[in-house]
Amino acid sequence: MWSPYDEGSRSRRPLFIALGALVALVAGGFGLAALAGSETPPDPGTASPPAQTSSAPVPQSPGGKFGFAASRVTDPYALTLTELFKRRSVSYGGQRYLMTIRRVDKKCKDAVVGAKLQKALTDGKCTQMLRASFRDASGKIIGTVGVANLKTSAAAAKVVSAGSGKSRKEYLKALPGKDKVTKFLGAGEAFAGGWRHGHYTVMVWFQFKDGHLPKKTEVKQLNRAAFGTVDATVTPALEARSLTGRRP
Repeated sequence: MWSPYDEGSRSRRPLFIALGALVALVAGGFGLAALAGSETPPDPGTASPPAQTSSAPVPQSPGGKFGFAASRVTDPYALTLTELFKRRSVSYGGQRYLMTIRRVDKKCKDAVVGAKLQKALTDGKCTQMLRASFRDASGKIIGTVGVANLKTSAAAAKVVSAGSGKSRKEYLKALPGKDKVTKFLGAGEAFAGGWRHGHYTVMVWFQFKDGHLPKKTEVKQLNRAAFGTVDATVTPALEARSLTGRRP
């Protein structure tokens, strides 16, 4: 699968059209310690030493492509919906997207379709799957973004591999909203896929509201909407995790 750290343009990101998904998919029931310093009182009759400041040491980055985010050991804090999907309205590349619903599931397998993908999430010790659904300004394009929290980067890679088979039966479960637009999520053909960011797997499901099979040029529209939404929400949060190993 495509990785945002591979060379090449966005148009080379892999995708697949999930065929046969004509029935609406119903979503399943889904700080560092501060160091305290102490001062020694000055001896009587002597001048006080100049005041000194102290601060907690900055953790040393483990290095590598994903930094702290390569493993839950160096990035132990659970993700939050506010961290990933903070704003109801986001913009990227001149396009605006409105979030209509968000949800976190502790049973990650409830938020995906396909036995292989469910097994990969379970084997990878997935502790949470966070999803949010969006619509574009026109209301014609709708989609769901999901992030799975795995134990290691290797486990996240296996999840990506499980969802990239030719059978097209393994993918993120769309999360329908209650509004009159994103309530149609999961009913129709979709642009779907995923990639990893350290021990996280990012997955997308984007479609047209009416669920029609997109033409080649229309797939590019879904592509832009999917990755524009991710880059406006999830990407900055996970990149911050890579740098610090904690919530931004």
